[in-house]
Amino acid sequence: MKNRFLFPYWFRYLGWGLVILHVPLSMLGRSHGMINIMDAQPTSGGPFSGEHLFFICTSLVMATGLFFVAFAKEKMEDEQIWQIRLDSLRWAIYINYIILIASLVFIEDVGHMLELNLWVPLIFFIIRFRWVIFRLNRSLSREG
Repeated sequence: MKNRFLFPYWFRYLGWGLVILHVPLSMLGRSHGMINIMDAQPTSGGPFSGEHLFFICTSLVMATGLFFVAFAKEKMEDEQIWQIRLDSLRWAIYINYIILIASLVFIEDVGHMLELNLWVPLIFFIIRFRWVIFRLNRSLSREG
């Protein structure tokens, strides 16, 4: 079975490193006023200001890290892992659209839509995929 569209296994560690790097960077940006927590828009200076470029860089670091974690190969990739991966991706898209539609209907501020559309599907995919793998490993260890 060919795994043409997955990253190597070690990309998972690189991805977690980028996700962990995002946390102090965004906290640093918020403490220095580079990222406005309430609307995720640049505070002043237009689209190419330092604040906006900082926001773009930190968002891309987080999105890239989550992407690497989500789509890195497992140590042993087989048809069952592919099916779990596909099912988890389907659930992540369902949950993303439910949250997106609810937020469009009930929330007037659309400042966090970028983060919602960028991170939520990947986060839910990772959580669901890891949870199903954990349950599968636990049931296999009980049998053996």
